[in-house]
Amino acid sequence: MAILKILTFPNPVLKSKSRHVEVFDASLRALAADMVETMYAAPGVGLAAPQIGELVRFLVIDTRPRSETGEILMSEMSEFEKRLSWPLYLANPEIIKSEGTFQFEEGCLSIPGYHEWVDRKKNVTVRAQNLDGEFFEFEADGLLSVCIQHEIDHLDGRLFLDRISMVKSTLLKNKIRKKGYPKHTESRNPL
Repeated sequence: MAILKILTFPNPVLKSKSRHVEVFDASLRALAADMVETMYAAPGVGLAAPQIGELVRFLVIDTRPRSETGEILMSEMSEFEKRLSWPLYLANPEIIKSEGTFQFEEGCLSIPGYHEWVDRKKNVTVRAQNLDGEFFEFEADGLLSVCIQHEIDHLDGRLFLDRISMVKSTLLKNKIRKKGYPKHTESRNPL
């Protein structure tokens, strides 16, 4: 396993649409292992393949609540979350149903140190393939729902900056281009 470099805005790869995963083999498993290692090291709760320069529809997620020392807080997990196999590996994910809306303050490993409130669907039903290519479906809400939507946006060449008002987005993009990223960033909802 290796920790990979995470691309940051304005890298043009982040604006590119990803192709479907068609081969489920050892190279996909190696990519998955490297992405999980990279996500945990960042630290983040989700990582899409385009963020490490791979334009394939694949992402990894681990939104389990943790203590300051990194211990998983089972008492804060829903019964549904306790039944999932973590981390989640989603190939060719798609949202097949969604309900409700709410705002969530999002950060991004590809836009470190910046956060904005984004409108997201409250509940989503996701269809994806696992590392063996088998299809499965599940429902998600809360942080897991937001994370899935955020990471699927990456697969479609979208950033959370594309989901806020044009004025805010333009100001933030110009600020990043002019000043760059802060040296010390607070890890707050890094998706």
